[in-house]
Amino acid sequence: MRRYLAEGIGTFVLVFGGVGTAVLAGDVMGTLGIALAFGLALLVIVYVIGPISGAHVNPAVTLGLLLCRKIQPRHAVGYVVAQCVGGIIAAATVWLLADSGPFGYSAGTRGLGANGYGAHSPGGFGLGGVFLVEVLLTALLVFTVLGATDVRAPFGFAGLAIGLVLTLCHLISIPMDGTSVNPARSLGPAVFVGGWAVGQLWLFVVAPLLGAALAAAAYLGLRPGPRISASTAERDLPQESLSRIAQETARLIRGGVE
Repeated sequence: MRRYLAEGIGTFVLVFGGVGTAVLAGDVMGTLGIALAFGLALLVIVYVIGPISGAHVNPAVTLGLLLCRKIQPRHAVGYVVAQCVGGIIAAATVWLLADSGPFGYSAGTRGLGANGYGAHSPGGFGLGGVFLVEVLLTALLVFTVLGATDVRAPFGFAGLAIGLVLTLCHLISIPMDGTSVNPARSLGPAVFVGGWAVGQLWLFVVAPLLGAALAAAAYLGLRPGPRISASTAERDLPQESLSRIAQETARLIRGGVE
C-alpha cells in the first residue's frame, strides 16, 4: 500500500499547489505564477516520492508507463484510484479555504480552477482546439517522463526535466482551457463545480489518455531493444538511473583490475 498512499499524497500536493495558486492567488500570480506552481510542485514530488512509487501522480502518465511495460496492470489500477482520490481531496481543501474567505467564494460560479472549453475557456477556445492541445501537451509530458527516467538518461535530472515540461505545458494552454494534461487534476475541481464542469470532463480524460498512448508509441518506436517483464521494469523504475552508476562503477573496476 505504500506506493498507492504515495501516489495519493503526491497528487494531492500537485493539485493543491497548482489549483490552490490559481484559485487563491491567481489574480496576483498570473499565468506565469500558476504555471510555475504546477511545475515546482511536480519537481518536488518526483524527488520525494519517486523512490517509493515512481511519482506518476497522473493517470495519463500511468497509462504511458503501462503501455511501455514499466508497471503491472494490477498496480496501475491502484495508482489511478489513488490519484483520483488525491485530486478530489485537494480540490475539496482548496474549496474549503476559498469558501472561508471574506468574499464568500462560490465554486459553481467561479469555477474552482476547473478545465473547460467554449464558453468556459479563458480565451474562448472551442472543443477542437482544446482537444488537440490536450493531446499534444500530454504526449509531450508523458514522452518526457519516459525519456527522463530511462536507464540511459543523465542521473539525477529527471525531476527537473519533468517539472519544467509541466511548466511549459501550462504556459501554453492556461489561456485555452486552464491546462489539464492530467485527468485527476481535472476530476477534483469538476466534482465540486458540477454542471458544466462535469459535462465537459470527458474531454480532459479522453484527450490526455490519447496523448499518453501516442507518447508511448513514439517512445517505443525510438527505443528499440529487448522487452523486459513489467514486474522487472516496475521494480527498477525509481532506481533506473542508479543502475547506470552501478554499470559504470563495474566498468571502472574491471579496467583497474586489467
